[in-house]
Amino acid sequence: MKDPLKVACVQAAPVFLDLDATVDKTITLMEQAAAAGAGLIAFPETWIPGYPWFLWLDAPAWNMPLVQRYHQQSLVLESVQARRISDAARHLGLYVVLGYSERNNASLYIGQWIIDDHGETVGVRRKLKATHVERTMFGEGDGASLRTFETPVGVLGALCCWEHLQPLSKYAMYAQNEQIHVAAWPSFSLYRNATSALGPEVNTAASRVYAAEGQCFVLAPCAIVSPEMIEMLCDSDAKRSLLQAGGGHARIFGPDGSDLATPLSEHEEGLLYATLDPAALTFAKVAAGPAGHYSRPDVTRLMFNPNPAPCVVDLPGLPISSESIELLRPDIALEV
Repeated sequence: MKDPLKVACVQAAPVFLDLDATVDKTITLMEQAAAAGAGLIAFPETWIPGYPWFLWLDAPAWNMPLVQRYHQQSLVLESVQARRISDAARHLGLYVVLGYSERNNASLYIGQWIIDDHGETVGVRRKLKATHVERTMFGEGDGASLRTFETPVGVLGALCCWEHLQPLSKYAMYAQNEQIHVAAWPSFSLYRNATSALGPEVNTAASRVYAAEGQCFVLAPCAIVSPEMIEMLCDSDAKRSLLQAGGGHARIFGPDGSDLATPLSEHEEGLLYATLDPAALTFAKVAAGPAGHYSRPDVTRLMFNPNPAPCVVDLPGLPISSESIELLRPDIALEV
């Protein structure tokens, strides 16, 4: 990161379960950010087509009609809708870090798509482990999703939601010289009277700690639960007690953990702006670089597998021999 960069961080409600309308809103927010002089905009977790709150409100059988609709409204990379977003990024000269539900054949993944100012894909990632009831609908990422991306505006990285409570995953990101991190959150609207673990204080603190631990800038976009979403999802007083409207708590933090933008109220839609000064990275790293001079690898080290793990590996023409079997199943010892 060589030059200061103005960034925009989204706090808004998607057009829930409406792919095309949310793409329209995505582009509108991108246009607002570019008009304000931002070079990068960050969107919340599963911004498209909205976070599936229904998974937390009722039994899986009750959810199935909404699950089917969620599949249909999730984003397919290389689709017409995806090209509209990348074309807008190119037209506006804007970097985009987009949270979305990725539909790949019959599977869904909690994804983040990084697009550069030419509309080209810098990288895509999937949440390594869906959280709690999310696992009833979403698959998992692999080691290839735990990486940073070198770009002309800086070294970019991203994680979703409670990935920020995974110490080893965080350390793997810190060790890759991350400079600008997008911590994507859905909204803090669920089970407010039951647990602090899902609330804004704990999870906003997780984003702030990430900035201070990793000595990087953190953009923490956060969605809002709209009254229309409550009307659609909450058909009883019990459900209305579990999910409330609002919950927007977007933030931008500096590498020392300081606030770089004034927060909006939790029901207010808008963009937070801040200008990131690369000198702040140096000042923070001089004090404590967790994967550099402030580390103790002789005492603790992280074992990290960054490789993708496809479920099918094509090995054409491989002869059946003890060597080939050992390659595929090294746990099997054969005598030939």
